[in-house]
Amino acid sequence: MTWIPVAPADQIAEGDYAQVEVDGVTVAVFNIGGTFYAIEDTCTHDGGELAGGALEGDVVICPRHGARFCLRTGAALSPPAYEPVRTFETRIENGIVEVKEPD
Repeated sequence: MTWIPVAPADQIAEGDYAQVEVDGVTVAVFNIGGTFYAIEDTCTHDGGELAGGALEGDVVICPRHGARFCLRTGAALSPPAYEPVRTFETRIENGIVEVKEPD
C-alpha cells in the first residue's frame, strides 16, 4: 500500500483544493469542513478539469458544462455527466494530507 503526499493539511484551506499525480492520473484533493476528499480530476462528460469548479457542500460543479459530482462517492449527480469519477482514499499522516495509490 503506497500513500502519496499531497500537502500539509493546514495549507489546503476549507473549500479549497490541491492537486497531485497518482499513478499517472491527476487527482484533486478538496477540504470540505476539515475532511479531505480525493477524486480523479477529470469530468466524465468531456474530460475537463473539475478542480476550480464551484463547491456546494460535498458537491463539485464542473466549470465547463455544469455536471455535478459527489466528492464523497464520485457519483455523477446531474447531466451532462452520467458516469462517476474515481475516488481515492485520503488520510493525514504527521500533518500531511496523503492519497492512497490504487492497488
